[in-house]
Amino acid sequence: MAKTEGKHHELEQAPWLTDLLRVGKGFRLEDVDPGSTPGFLGGKKGGAAALFARSPELGTWQERLHAESTAGASRRLLLVIQGMDTSGKGGIVRHVVGAMDPEGVRATAFKAPTQEEREHDFLWRIRNARPGPGRIGVFDRSHYEDVLVVRVHDLVEPSQWRARYAQINAFERELAVEGTTVVKVMLHISKAEQKDRLSKRLNHPEKYYKYNPGDLVERGFWDDYMEAYQVALTRCSTKDAPWFVVPADHKWYARYAVQTLLLEALERMDPPWPPADYDVAEQKALLAQS
Repeated sequence: MAKTEGKHHELEQAPWLTDLLRVGKGFRLEDVDPGSTPGFLGGKKGGAAALFARSPELGTWQERLHAESTAGASRRLLLVIQGMDTSGKGGIVRHVVGAMDPEGVRATAFKAPTQEEREHDFLWRIRNARPGPGRIGVFDRSHYEDVLVVRVHDLVEPSQWRARYAQINAFERELAVEGTTVVKVMLHISKAEQKDRLSKRLNHPEKYYKYNPGDLVERGFWDDYMEAYQVALTRCSTKDAPWFVVPADHKWYARYAVQTLLLEALERMDPPWPPADYDVAEQKALLAQS
């Protein structure tokens, strides 16, 4: 990862955020400070500048991924975003994913399952939403709700949700085999910061529409959710689909970090521009004569 030159030290970062934020052996969620900014030396102003400066790169990589698929390549990328209420999932979609061509992105916000979805296994709706070759998929919440919400609220028998960790790992291996690079992000917000964000929604009429009384109910299960996340993160962070925990008390950092994780994933994929399947010189000559 290149660093900027000169005095703009606030844009410097560790070589790879992928390495800093990945969930590995011995990971403990309680050890992650939601107010920290791993790998970033600047503050809010520097983070906003970095986000703006690198946004065009996402569009270029997206175009390269699409171009590769026109030559028959099957690779694609999937961003999975999880987090407690108010953790900033929507902001990631608007400020990070929004920098890409919407025609090349398929964003899906998973709510409570519909009647049709409940008639199938829990991965059915997830399979239907996965991105095709050359495209970027975004899941706002995901199949992990079935080992988070379902576990916390005892919506199914424990034996059923316990079996889902292995089913999720198998599914994500399938994604890797079909050419999907999976970037799974947990936006880790503190309970105090969530309270502040909920309070702002109640104190500003233009934000009333964002407030949901149900968020307060879910807040009462905070410790249960942290326990559920700990298990999901450690049991389902694999070589094919690792988890990344992004401290999210600072919205600017969370957006910067997710953008960087996406860029690092695309850089590692390094989709090439496909060669012409025609005689370029001949076409130039014909065009000149036209």
